[in-house]
Amino acid sequence: MTQPRPTLRIDKWLWHARFFKTRSLATRIVEEGAVRVNSARVTKPATAIGAGDVLTFAQGQTVRVVRVISLPVRRGPASEAQACYADLSEIKETVPEKPQMEGHGRPSKRERRQAISLRQGVLE
Repeated sequence: MTQPRPTLRIDKWLWHARFFKTRSLATRIVEEGAVRVNSARVTKPATAIGAGDVLTFAQGQTVRVVRVISLPVRRGPASEAQACYADLSEIKETVPEKPQMEGHGRPSKRERRQAISLRQGVLE
């Protein structure tokens, strides 16, 4: 007789794997229907998932696609959590570039005097 595959609630797995800060936040995301398991929409936080399942969900401004590798026993450190999944999503860095400022930081005393004299010359 074959043993049933080990499973875990989806909200608990998302929290253990450190995708969401609290379990209630993970539960809310699942209840809103924002999570898909093997491309099927899920709305119940008690949905059982196991190794081999593919989860798709929004996290912040990015869409995450992860494959469940193992079921964590606890919500441990990040390195332990990252060993539980394989990231399949193409995360694009959306860090805005800093605009280039003219000048080199704070003006020196000499540069301030020159700016003041230019302004006074314009005002006169």
